[in-house]
Amino acid sequence: MPLRANRFGLSVALATPFAEDRSIDLPRLVAHGLQSLADGCASLTVFGTTGEGASLGLNERQRALGALAGAGVDPRSQLVIGIAASSVEDAIAQGRAGLMLGCPSFLLAPPFYFKGAGDEGLFDWLAAVLTGLGPKASNVILYHIPQVTSVGLSVDLVDRLKKAFPGQVTGVKDSSGDWNNAQALLKQHGDLHILIGDERLLAKAMNLGASGTICGLANIAPDFMQAPVNGIEEPRVNAMIEVVLPYAVTAAVKLLVGQRRNDPVAWSRMRAPLRSLGEAEARKLYAAIDAIRARRAA
Repeated sequence: MPLRANRFGLSVALATPFAEDRSIDLPRLVAHGLQSLADGCASLTVFGTTGEGASLGLNERQRALGALAGAGVDPRSQLVIGIAASSVEDAIAQGRAGLMLGCPSFLLAPPFYFKGAGDEGLFDWLAAVLTGLGPKASNVILYHIPQVTSVGLSVDLVDRLKKAFPGQVTGVKDSSGDWNNAQALLKQHGDLHILIGDERLLAKAMNLGASGTICGLANIAPDFMQAPVNGIEEPRVNAMIEVVLPYAVTAAVKLLVGQRRNDPVAWSRMRAPLRSLGEAEARKLYAAIDAIRARRAA
């Protein structure tokens, strides 16, 4: 099956650097974002899981978005804004911070505090957020990451939402790592942008009609990600994921960003309640990734 023509492509799930007081380090955020675009990422997805978005308040989100836009990142085409909230009001406010800059693209997570709500309850919540954001939010990607939120988005719920909000719901990011779920989404919702969060499944999914990825590995190996986003297996991508997964993934990614940027101390900082990795873990991680980078392409 040929790759689909209108692809979403590669978006980096941008890691968020913090200053010593744990405020967002805006200069480092901007530098990392601009370099990610220069390294081949089509867009920056900010405030997602890898970006520790659920720990970021509205005011600091607004400052970060302003800094990125002020540095030349085009909110209309180069930004996707993660929305992570349990109240409808907060979710809409997070979205409006992007709409004010002309950004139409959002990664919308379900209300993670409430477990067992079922499809009816989730539809009501998501519908209220989509209605509150309005038609200018014209590129909303539903975020399925049940291992983090404990709230999954069923294939049937996606169907109901895309039919109720055809001018807004354009895609699903499947970060479950469940190949059966990815296949079901591709089969039943191939009209949407199906984005694969697990980099190991990406090449296979692209050849079945997936549209791209929002992924953490693009923070540290955007060059390696070009192959799978074009439907070509890259063993070094799979090897990197296997190395990172035994650790707290966001902390591991940030340490590796620090290694790549030659700025390890600043990039090791996490926003509470998350914690950085220890020195022994960091040394082991650096060595393993260096060994993978040294391998030649297959």
